[in-house]
Amino acid sequence: MLTSDVSDLGNTFSQYFEIVPAFSEALKHEVYRVRHHVYCEDLKFEPVRSDGLETDEYDPYSLHFLVRSVHTDEFVGCTRIVRPRPEDPDYPLPFEIACANVLDRSIIDPAEFPRHRMAEVSRLAIISRYRRRKGEANKAVSISDEDFGTPKLPRFPYLPVSLYLSTFELARLNGIDTLFVLTEERLASHFSKLGFDLRYIGGPVQHHGERLPSMMNVGVTIHNMRANLRSLYHTIAADIEKAM
Repeated sequence: MLTSDVSDLGNTFSQYFEIVPAFSEALKHEVYRVRHHVYCEDLKFEPVRSDGLETDEYDPYSLHFLVRSVHTDEFVGCTRIVRPRPEDPDYPLPFEIACANVLDRSIIDPAEFPRHRMAEVSRLAIISRYRRRKGEANKAVSISDEDFGTPKLPRFPYLPVSLYLSTFELARLNGIDTLFVLTEERLASHFSKLGFDLRYIGGPVQHHGERLPSMMNVGVTIHNMRANLRSLYHTIAADIEKAM
């Protein structure tokens, strides 16, 4: 993580990274390569594929994007927004299957949502040398207290936060109001402290460790974003606009 002036997160981020929406097939292959590196080769969550690409049935219905190092031109992270299938909108999103028995439907019942206005964030991945810390070798993406440094030496978890801010902007541009996500409780807690509108909607499930189903309102999160995050959000939005 970068040591920086946390009052100008956008400028610091742009000196090191850029967000690249993966609209082309070539860029989608880069997404799948990053995922294969992290999920198959590094973490062993998924089997190694002969073609070096980690894909699943949801990818054709997803919006994908990457984080690229501006110094090395290397793709260092990625994630996706899984949308309902236009030809079969009731087909469940991944979390609806994984959390079928733990969702608190008195809080939220995804079946009652307009399907075209909801989506799921999944397959967040950051390559190992940009995330590796003691005790966190088995996590695809993480945030800890130490990522924020100290008052005298502030830092900021640019890559995890930038991936999520990118999902909000790309969701907004595609008319998605609600994002669902399976996440670790500690990671969710840090995002809540950053002002993200993240709410638990059920009990824990085992999915590469214990995860909690959560939901985020895109418009509320953007509107209520902490002041120090806005420059980073606008930098990311500008990266996405360049690719549209």
